[in-house]
Amino acid sequence: MLLVTGGAGFIGSNVVAALNDAGRTDVAVCDVLGHEGKWRNLAKRQLADIVPPAGLPDWLKGRRLDAVVHLGAISDTTASDGDLVIETNFRFSVRLLDWCTANATPLIYASSAATYGDGTQGFRDDTAVDVLRMLRPMNLYGWSKHLFDLAIAQRAADGEKLPPQWAGLKFFNVFGPNEYHKGAMMSVLARRFDEVKAGRPVQLFKSYRKGIADGDQRRDFIYVDDVVRVIMWLLATPSVSGLFNVGTGNARSFKDLMQAAYAALGIGPNIEYIDMPEAIRGSYQYFTQSEVDRLRRAGYNGGFTALEDAVETYVKGYLDRPDRFR
Repeated sequence: MLLVTGGAGFIGSNVVAALNDAGRTDVAVCDVLGHEGKWRNLAKRQLADIVPPAGLPDWLKGRRLDAVVHLGAISDTTASDGDLVIETNFRFSVRLLDWCTANATPLIYASSAATYGDGTQGFRDDTAVDVLRMLRPMNLYGWSKHLFDLAIAQRAADGEKLPPQWAGLKFFNVFGPNEYHKGAMMSVLARRFDEVKAGRPVQLFKSYRKGIADGDQRRDFIYVDDVVRVIMWLLATPSVSGLFNVGTGNARSFKDLMQAAYAALGIGPNIEYIDMPEAIRGSYQYFTQSEVDRLRRAGYNGGFTALEDAVETYVKGYLDRPDRFR
């Protein structure tokens, strides 16, 4: 049996789908379904169990698992309840790490590109504690993820016992099916698709940095299928441990993203540029791009989907259909 925490969420439900597609129905999900329709992310799946986070310690007692894929977290970058975020994202993760260590169970977990802060320290997925300590996350979510990266890296540096496999994945800007419950945290493509389809202008931020055009702020957009392939590869490659960036290594602009959506629908782009709120102008990131050499050196050769191909798959296969769920 495998456990996927956050299995009803965006990336988690796509991992569950991939496990089912691979013939595994012995999949347990730990998540809070709530009232926002997250259950629909799993409506087409076969599960062995669904466990609320509060009930997980008792559920784990005496149980043997093939692996834990830990994706559950408060992932809202605007979250402000420090105690709740630390309890959910850090302390819960440490307890799960302790259980996986004691029970010799592989642990694959979600870190985040938010741990890199404004990027001034670069985007190098180095597991050295002194390198990690130099990072300065810009929000509570990023800090909570950074704390757990530091905790596991410190144990590794001190030679303490760890799970037989541990892998932290620093996801960059992931988009794809089953992200619809995330509200304002959905990808720009998912948030703006109905406007694109209806022929209304899509609004993107103006640039306030010399040499960067309006809409040319860049992110490392990665399609969720590519993320899932990395996770499935790790599950099949228990000899690989460490911290790894999961991005394409190729930053593209928000303008590129939306133009690809218009192209997928076969209509001309209609983009207008609006003022960026003054409150975020000083801290807004204009560029993120992962370094993926460590992942490749570890043996991963699955490649990454080009932005235009990923957007076309998402638009035609999900967003432009009555049933948008995987």
